[in-house]
Amino acid sequence: MNKTFTSASAGFPAGFARGGALLSRIGIFPGNPGTKGWLWAVFVMILAGFSSCRNTPGDTSGETPAASPASGNRSASSGNGSPSPGNGSPSSGNGGGTGRCRVPLLTYQVLNVYPHDTTSFTEGLLMQGGELYESTGHTEEVPSSRSLFGTVDLNTGHIGVKAELDRNKYFGEGIAFLKGKVYQLTYKTKIGFIYDAKTFKKLGEFTYPSQQGWGMTTDGAYLIMSDSTPDLHYLDPATFKLVRSIKVMENNTPVDQVNELEYINGYIYANHYTKNDILKIDPANGRVVGKLDLSLLNAQALNKYHGSMEMNGIAYDSAVDKVYITGKLWPDIYAIRFSH
Repeated sequence: MNKTFTSASAGFPAGFARGGALLSRIGIFPGNPGTKGWLWAVFVMILAGFSSCRNTPGDTSGETPAASPASGNRSASSGNGSPSPGNGSPSSGNGGGTGRCRVPLLTYQVLNVYPHDTTSFTEGLLMQGGELYESTGHTEEVPSSRSLFGTVDLNTGHIGVKAELDRNKYFGEGIAFLKGKVYQLTYKTKIGFIYDAKTFKKLGEFTYPSQQGWGMTTDGAYLIMSDSTPDLHYLDPATFKLVRSIKVMENNTPVDQVNELEYINGYIYANHYTKNDILKIDPANGRVVGKLDLSLLNAQALNKYHGSMEMNGIAYDSAVDKVYITGKLWPDIYAIRFSH
């Protein structure tokens, strides 16, 4: 038997007609149930629109990373120098959202402010052994910038260099400590470097499947890297082969230009290039489940030093449960605390 019934409106599905009858019965849009069925259809579509706020999982395990990364220039800000109005409120559509619903905004507290070297073009920040490490890249736009990593003196902001690359050949990117070694990415050369975590002697080099290297962190088992695309890639630290990838998604929309990374209590926190947000990402599926809007701190950095560029750098100190954040050429490093 044909399961599609028609109402008095030619060819109109009976389900919508019955919905129109329901609306008439309860006093909403009284009138002919058949002709009011269209209103029921609209009502259902509105409900469907609200329900679509749920993100679609973005796990792409085993897939090859995209070969064509975003064209964003790593050595220059895209002009996002002015803080968004209404600090503390998430901007609509930030990160490519649909605007129908917003990812929960995380609140934070500033604990301390420390000096930061305004010649440091920050590409990575992390805590290791009770010390804050920073990695930087060299850009021709800032002639004094260098491609290096080392420990940050919180009294002065200066970096005690542990390893430095030839800045004419390599643009230094994110770093990660894992199992007695330090791993360092470079921007476009597809070459990474390995160092002893105690002596910082260079142990070797590695290649990775992405076209670019941006941020890096670890979950204690794998190296996790970003590459300008919405994808985060898990690499085996022994072979550097791709184990799995996840696609960062906000409101069903891929979020590209995910930058510096930090793994905190089972979640990946990420800077979003040229934005003032830190994204909280569920590593099981890539969904953005929370955001920190740090527009106020970005505004303070610009007010204090007009050469400040985009926010970049997240370091979690688990011993005292605080997070250090800074940006490229920022005059300060902020110690903040938020629920995570």
